[in-house]
Amino acid sequence: MRIADIRETSVALKSSLRNAVFDFSEMTTSVVAVITDVMREGKPVAGYAFNSTGRYACGAQMRARFIPRILAAKSETLLDEDGGNLDPEKILACMMQREKPGGHTERSVAIGTIEVAVWDAVAKIAGKPLHRVLAERYNGGKAIDKVPCYVGGGWYEPGKGLKELQDEIRARLDKGYVTMKIKVGGAPIPEDVARVEAALKVVSSSANLAVDANAGFDRARALAYAKALAPYKLRWFEEPTNPLDYALLAEVASIYDAPIGTGENLFSTQDVVNLVRFGGLRADRDIIQTDVPQSYGIVQFSRTLEMLKREGWGRASVFPHGGNQMTLAIVGGFGLGGCEAYPGVFGVFAGFADDARVEDGHLKLSDRPGIGFEAQNALYAVMQELAR
Repeated sequence: MRIADIRETSVALKSSLRNAVFDFSEMTTSVVAVITDVMREGKPVAGYAFNSTGRYACGAQMRARFIPRILAAKSETLLDEDGGNLDPEKILACMMQREKPGGHTERSVAIGTIEVAVWDAVAKIAGKPLHRVLAERYNGGKAIDKVPCYVGGGWYEPGKGLKELQDEIRARLDKGYVTMKIKVGGAPIPEDVARVEAALKVVSSSANLAVDANAGFDRARALAYAKALAPYKLRWFEEPTNPLDYALLAEVASIYDAPIGTGENLFSTQDVVNLVRFGGLRADRDIIQTDVPQSYGIVQFSRTLEMLKREGWGRASVFPHGGNQMTLAIVGGFGLGGCEAYPGVFGVFAGFADDARVEDGHLKLSDRPGIGFEAQNALYAVMQELAR
């Protein structure tokens, strides 16, 4: 068997949403199809993935370096020991040829997106859902059947006031979600505190509300927000600083007792090592949010989890960024703390299978082979067009 082709296309999100740092009016994402010569039901098996919303399309690197390296490799060097399936670890190593250590963001998203698409193909060839393939390989066969999901929302939008924010939260709770995350930092502190208090009137507990500053604060503003939010004891305060500013993050943690969430803007195992060693984070409460397709993919993520274990962190503390089918499968397979959800935003890239149902804040995983994009009609139409 072999990889017959790898294709990429860029798709615009066309969104008017805004967080504390930027708007999404120019945001794009790369969709990837890894096409094999394995035939099922008269069609070649293809694995799909896309780079999670919040990072721009990265097709230039894919087309210039990573796709040619894979297609130029001898097919047998990319297969598992039995020769019956692809080996994602070997394919990752193939893409990393002649790449210098460091400089992760220039390549990690492109490599990770292709690597996750490879995993989709691997699971389809095995005839298993990806979460079960990952559980067998990385979690002693223990897969989670129901994944805790929280809603990433509360964006700044034109004409959106406190009532509209509350209406948004009520609509999510009516769909079965329990925990909501809203944006902060895009307004003055008093306005954001009013937004938090308005949200708390809708959710049942402060433990069911998180806030996200999108790493947009300097020292003065980060500390001011930490002091203003500390009395509410929220589920977590996400990205209060640039995650590479370990000294400032540690300073925030020293005055903010409630949980902090961070790490979605880190792209390598070494970055996360440095974060937990020098960022003042606390393994008993804080949250790591590495985005798997953005950070070299699943094989490298398994190494990050092993590192976290050595540093005293459990898998329940890991909530990967990205509310999509890819992240859902990864959370279920590795047995992580939970998954994000983006209902109603980011167009075809938001949410899960069309027939997915949330109950008491949990989403039941599907038994469909692979990641399960086939159950997302609008997104799958884009992917099928790419594979034709």
